[in-house]
Amino acid sequence: MRVLVTGAAGQLGRDTVLACEAAGDTVFGVDRSQLDVTDRDAVLGAITSLRPDAVIHCAAWTAVDACEGDPGRAFDANAMAVRHVAEACHRVGAHLVHVSTDYVFDGSLPRPYHEWDTPNPASVYGASKLAGEREALALGPDAAVVRTSWVCGEHGNNMVKTVLRFAAERPTLSFVTDQVGHPTFTADLAPMLRWVALDRRSGVHHLTNSGAVSWHEFVQEIVRLMGKDPAMVLPIVTADLDPPRPAPRPANSVLDNAVARLSGLPPMRDFREPLAELVARLTA
Repeated sequence: MRVLVTGAAGQLGRDTVLACEAAGDTVFGVDRSQLDVTDRDAVLGAITSLRPDAVIHCAAWTAVDACEGDPGRAFDANAMAVRHVAEACHRVGAHLVHVSTDYVFDGSLPRPYHEWDTPNPASVYGASKLAGEREALALGPDAAVVRTSWVCGEHGNNMVKTVLRFAAERPTLSFVTDQVGHPTFTADLAPMLRWVALDRRSGVHHLTNSGAVSWHEFVQEIVRLMGKDPAMVLPIVTADLDPPRPAPRPANSVLDNAVARLSGLPPMRDFREPLAELVARLTA
């Protein structure tokens, strides 16, 4: 399979390139310096010249709080860019796999969100990503949207790296107990993105590691794996954050991987397994 991966310098993009290369694909990994996905002419030129079988679109502006203050840039990077990629995919018959987020939901449901629940984003970031989903799905059966949550990996910046640094420097940490989700690891998610592309799956898929926890519980597990006392992680609630975050976060980010389950796929691993592997690599 010939695969183009956008956002290849990011944590998910880098592991997606590695997963496709390991499977024997011909992979074209491009970062922003090589392909600005907000530039329609550049996107059309790249995809029509490379003529990939699939495009896995990992590029996005994921700075949630910054998006809140700059909606124009957010929609350009997370919605218009997807329109350009989808248009180019249509021209060459490439299958599009677009990566999206739990932030398309407002987090108010008392149960996990499945793929047929109605999105209702509470932030500019979530709204821009939902718009990007709609641009991708306009391709019909030639596109899939993969929503995921709380992404962490060996490359790039993420919560695991932040906690490892802070826990080494500070006697205590404070994290919220009233935001719950599925931590998801790029080493596990990347091969699933390739499967969606290879099998030319369509529609919306929720793909996350298993195991729902609060941010407080997640950070406690990271600290425990460091060999420190999890009690150093103090519980707070979102209303106690000082200063408050500019963009609202969903209280419930738990995604039910219903489509994968109904397709007969085994669930992705409990997050504690890839977390232990990641902490071991980062602290070696």
